[in-house]
Amino acid sequence: MSPKQHRGEVTSDLLLDAALRVYAEAGEQGLTVSAVTRASGVSLGSLYHHFGSIDGLVNALLTRWLGRLLDELADAVRHSPDARTGVRSLVHAYLAFVQEHPDVSRLLHSSRADQVGMSRGKELRDVQEARMPPLSSWALRYVERGELAALQPALLESLLLGPVVGVSRLWLTVGDIDLNDAARILPDRIWRSISADGVADGVMDPPGPA
Repeated sequence: MSPKQHRGEVTSDLLLDAALRVYAEAGEQGLTVSAVTRASGVSLGSLYHHFGSIDGLVNALLTRWLGRLLDELADAVRHSPDARTGVRSLVHAYLAFVQEHPDVSRLLHSSRADQVGMSRGKELRDVQEARMPPLSSWALRYVERGELAALQPALLESLLLGPVVGVSRLWLTVGDIDLNDAARILPDRIWRSISADGVADGVMDPPGPA
């Protein structure tokens, strides 16, 4: 890496770290160009040079931390001996990330992130897909072994992560939920919804209407 490239990375990191601090202290409304440049000590011109706009900076911040979250989830399931253990490890890893990085998680689960997801969905999906192979391979392995239901990948992902995302949003916004309780209860509930035979703790899900 050339000295110029190194300086560029350092400047980008300063801006991204400052943007997160500003968001944590002042919320979405306080996340302005002037606030970020003041907090980072980086010039306005440098911010525009590296990110184009405050929206570009926020998009980069979301992309960075979404990638880190997905990497942690992949690490959690990589060495799981069976599908059920993998589900438990993934749920625990997600909730641990939220507890360890509440400000980041508040941004990742915010309406701003939802708006970015709607307007730049393909870009964010590309980030997910670039880091999803370990998770996808894990799921496919256990579908082939007959432990996970043979569902469409997007549906399987929704059943696996949807409840965890919902609980995380509640904890981050309202706060009237215990993440330790969630970590204890959710894995078996999620397992029941995605296991191939619908069995959790030896109890078969009741059949639907004939």
